[in-house]
Amino acid sequence: MTQMAPALERLLALDARWTARLCIAGRPGTLRSVAAVLAHSGDSWFWAAGLALVGWRGGPQWRQWSALLFGAIFAVALGVQALKLLLRRSRPAGEWGAIYRKTDPHSFPSGHATRAALLLGLGYVLGPPWFAVLMLLYSPAMALARIAMGVHYLSDVLAGYALGLLLAVALGRWFGAAGWLPVW
Repeated sequence: MTQMAPALERLLALDARWTARLCIAGRPGTLRSVAAVLAHSGDSWFWAAGLALVGWRGGPQWRQWSALLFGAIFAVALGVQALKLLLRRSRPAGEWGAIYRKTDPHSFPSGHATRAALLLGLGYVLGPPWFAVLMLLYSPAMALARIAMGVHYLSDVLAGYALGLLLAVALGRWFGAAGWLPVW
């Protein structure tokens, strides 16, 4: 264990350096504004509201689709929160994202990145095809925006993204076995 500590310290220092290089929260401009919008767009409430609207206004197929995604997002959010409370890694120092820093002070793994990758993976499993393509463009950009705005370390986002993809595969198989896949 004592030999692991220096290696872990070096890895965490490298993570902090790369995170600092990618952070643009303190630099005014268009790129920062776009990153701020992207970083907020991954919030759970935003996706819950959008999926509720789709379920309310859509037909039976859309109701099923939105219910499956909503359930997956909710279950994964609970799991990520449990991991964050267990691991208790503090967020990077910064001022942007005060709401996240106050209500969810732990950063590992990134819930936003987990959700983004989950939606990307489930987009391919559950469709429709245009949603999968949209998520292929959106999800990595939103996840990287969390680093750019200084609320996550690079490793938080990479771990969250990997977790989201793994969970999408597992949930996709489960939904398929249960016969819950919408047909587009």
